[in-house]
Amino acid sequence: MTPELTVLALAALLQAVQFVLMAVPANIELAPGETLSPRDRDKLGGDLVDKLSPRTARLFRALNNHFEALILFTIAVLVVTLGAQSSPVTQTCAWIYLAARIAYIPAYAFGWVPWRSLIWFIGFGATVVMLLAALL
Repeated sequence: MTPELTVLALAALLQAVQFVLMAVPANIELAPGETLSPRDRDKLGGDLVDKLSPRTARLFRALNNHFEALILFTIAVLVVTLGAQSSPVTQTCAWIYLAARIAYIPAYAFGWVPWRSLIWFIGFGATVVMLLAALL
């Protein structure tokens, strides 16, 4: 397995960890009838995320952000791996992506401004560099 695929597997596991980090406090803060329901806005009086504490809502948004970032990172890993373009640059970028995604969780949860955006950009930039390195 390439280092980039290893990092992709670890990023997927991070996604699972992020889900637990968000789901546990969300289930503590909300009634079981709300979390087990089909979550129809009209029956709940709005989105469930609107009923969460600020930190838990941030963890929810960070989780969704990782879903979005993971799509582009997965594409980069597939391009690098299937194109046999793994290199020290792509491997380093993969690890930078993972480190940024790990750092992004507390940065978002605790509202670190402007660090959250900078950390996000580092992960995004590492992914873009991976794609460019595979093409060049």
